Amino acid sequence: MRTLLGTYRILIVDDSQAVRESLGWLLRDESSLIVAGEAASGSEAIRLTIKLEPDIVILDIELPDTDGFSVTGQLKALPHPPLVVLLSIHSDAISRQRGALAGCDAFVEKGTSWPKLLAVLRKVLNLAE
Repeated sequence: MRTLLGTYRILIVDDSQAVRESLGWLLRDESSLIVAGEAASGSEAIRLTIKLEPDIVILDIELPDTDGFSVTGQLKALPHPPLVVLLSIHSDAISRQRGALAGCDAFVEKGTSWPKLLAVLRKVLNLAE
């Protein structure tokens, strides 16, 4: 999974450009994580995952053309599925359960502190703190 440069490639998927930019700024400061691409819809997320083969996809649940649960299931069915971290304003038990059933590797509520989000990414990627 890890690239030759010792980094992990991330695809950010959110219909909000501001969220994508904010996550990109956060991740650019992490030497072991690089942003491989960004997508604003579920169909674009699937297309870019196939093309870019990221190690991890940070995926919003609410997208303009489908939901993140459906996208997660499609990503996990790929020959080389990425890790999927669902990111949402909905942190209720039903949303978390739907994410788990779809195959997500982690679920993070939007508004979570940057250090906590990075800790989740490190845990999913099995990186030492």
